[in-house]
Amino acid sequence: MANELVFYTNPQSRGRIVRWMLEEVGAPYRTEILGYADSMKADAYLAINPMGKVPAIKHGDTVVTEGAAICAYLADAFPEAGLAPPLRERGDYYRWLFFAAGPLEQAWTYKSFGFEPDGEQRRRAGFGCLDDVVNALDQKLRDSDYLAAGKFSAADVFTSAGLGFGMQFGLLPKLPSFERYVGKHSARPAAIRANEIDDGLIAAAQQPQSA
Repeated sequence: MANELVFYTNPQSRGRIVRWMLEEVGAPYRTEILGYADSMKADAYLAINPMGKVPAIKHGDTVVTEGAAICAYLADAFPEAGLAPPLRERGDYYRWLFFAAGPLEQAWTYKSFGFEPDGEQRRRAGFGCLDDVVNALDQKLRDSDYLAAGKFSAADVFTSAGLGFGMQFGLLPKLPSFERYVGKHSARPAAIRANEIDDGLIAAAQQPQSA
């Protein structure tokens, strides 16, 4: 199929964000489940993503890796889903989508490693420090349920998924604005479907194999 959409993932990975985006888009796609210790590092997949990480997609001859890039690509590839604002309204869309992919993820990743930048390191680090990141996003979300153009977009998929993960594992504070925002978007039918699919895959993998 010339325009087949293939999704490379593991249900216990950031691929869950892309699964949600794919369910929002509503286009048919085929899923390839990869294991961390084997198929993710095999030559066949390294030809798709030399990093040996998921998620990735292949749409026809186009390969896209990195969760935020995949979300942005899918929004443009399937405009009928309405997941990207018109170009003249994309300032906030790009700003917050890549804020979540850069400063937000860097900040909570550093925290998970037990590292907090000092004064000089904060100047040099693109994300500054966790407090800076949290305050910036809190200011944006206190008075809005959406990051761009007053409606749901790919930026909300990526950001609310990241916030939800960070709060679930104690890496981000459970601010009222964050909990309201994540609660609203995680209740979307596509988000529920995506979680059910990936949770089902995890449960099936944990079932004992019959003799």
